[in-house]
Parts: sequence; C-alpha cells; structure tokens
Amino acid sequence: MDADQAVAVSGREPVSGVNGVTPLPTVIEVPLKEDELVDAAKEAGESLTEAAAQASTDEERARVMAGLSDTPRLTESGIAPEVLAKLLPDDEIVVLPRVSHVAGGFGYRFIKRAFDVVSCGAALIILALPMAAIALKIKSESAGPVIYAQRRVGLNGKVFEVYKFRSMYTDAEAKGAQWATEGDPRVTPFGRVMRKTRLDEIPQFWNVVKGDMSLIGPRPERPAFHDEFCKRIDGWEQRLLVKPGITGLAQVTGGYELLPKEKALYDIEYIENRGIGMDLSVVWKTIRTIFTGDGAR
Repeated sequence: MDADQAVAVSGREPVSGVNGVTPLPTVIEVPLKEDELVDAAKEAGESLTEAAAQASTDEERARVMAGLSDTPRLTESGIAPEVLAKLLPDDEIVVLPRVSHVAGGFGYRFIKRAFDVVSCGAALIILALPMAAIALKIKSESAGPVIYAQRRVGLNGKVFEVYKFRSMYTDAEAKGAQWATEGDPRVTPFGRVMRKTRLDEIPQFWNVVKGDMSLIGPRPERPAFHDEFCKRIDGWEQRLLVKPGITGLAQVTGGYELLPKEKALYDIEYIENRGIGMDLSVVWKTIRTIFTGDGAR
C-alpha cells in the first residue's frame, strides 16, 4: 500500500517531513467490503509503522504513531493471537454464575452519584497543580500526548472515551491491541510509577463527573477485548449491569495476573453485594494501594 492509500484508510493527514509524505484528502471515496477494509487498515498500519521507524526525531515518530493509533479496525480489533491465548487459555467456553440481582436501591444510587460528583469534582480542583507536574514529567520523558482517550464499553454496552495520563510509549500498540502485564516493556519509567500508584487514572475523575463512570465499579474494557471475552466467557456481559468504575473489587483484591474470568467473578460479587460499606472498603483499599502499590492494575 502506498502513502496515499494509507492516509485514506487511517483518516488522518500524514505528517509532513516524514518519508516525504504531503497532506492529502482523508476520506474513503469508494466503499469497501468488511474484509477489504480490515486488510486495508492493516496495510495502512504497516506503512505508518515503517514511517515511524524512519522518522528523524521523537516528535515526528510520535505524530506518525498517533495516526497509527487512529487507524480504523487496527487497534480496535487487531488483537495479537498470543495475547488472546494468554487471556483465554481454556479450550471450552467458560460459564460464569448468573447475577441473581443488582444490589443497591434508589437511596444508595442517589448517595453514590452525589459522592461521585462531589469527590471527583473536588479532586480535579485540588489536584490541578500535581496534574500539571505529572504532565510536565510525561512530556519530558517521551514524545507524545500527555493525556489520551481510549474507547471503553460502559453501562448497558454504551461505548465512551476514557481519559488517562499516557504511561506507555507512543508505539505501544503498533502490532494491535495488547493486554497490560506486570513488567510491561511498553511502559515508560515514569509510567511504571503512575501505574503502580494509579496516578495515571486521575483524568478519569472527569469521566465520573460526566456520568460515564462511577468511582467504584467493574473496570471498563476496550470494545475489542469485550467482544472476544463475550465469545469465550458466557456471562461476561453481566459486568455491564452497573456503571464501570475507576477502581473496583477486582482491582484491590487481585493484580496483574488475574485472568478475565477471575476478574468477572469479583465483578459479579460486587454487583450482587454493593453498598456503602463495600464501596468505602474498596476506597480504603485503593488509597492503601496508592501508597503500597499492592494489587495495582
């Protein structure tokens, strides 16, 4: 695929000065079939990856990789087979327990929402200066955006964009969607500190204020992973019965090595037993994780 085709599929203008590519129209004028679109997207990703490798500066490389991250159907569905093999090791379909009921009446939901808005709104104000310091540190360590948005699946299957401080290098998913692991080589040095203490999650306070998320709840997954888990884990979609959270029972109880089916069991436990007491317990364990790093994901 040449540069013109790569731009048409990626939907972004190419970076001037990288491989001599000049700005071109960013629309696909001829409709493509599903399989043709997937193949074209992959070829576009390969072209952009090659361009990034030949870029002369970190800034140029970051800008090209930004185009790669927005290439349709590459990072959303291109999950490496070895990644899925680790996440879904069972040969047969895993069957989860059925959620018997969703705990928490109107009073609980009202108090929970009020606490979410007040606490997260106040946190964004109080943490304004620390967030600025974090942004400067990220920018000084590696090229690329400070905050990035990533599509996640939320309440009742609604897809929204979650915000996070960038903790990985800009080419972290050049080969498709990956699953975060302990000691992940894609993570920057300061990114390791942020992920261990969950500082990278601070921008998600805005997601909570907007109503996309709650402070406590099952962690939202990316559409690509959610779709694959639904195919192999019967009952995975039950996690969507409540709003996703910045932190949750699975995050403070387990860690990096939890498989999706194991996380889902903790999520089901939370959905059936959630209440003010359990939420406060998760908040306390999350605060403890910030200082110790135990259980951080």
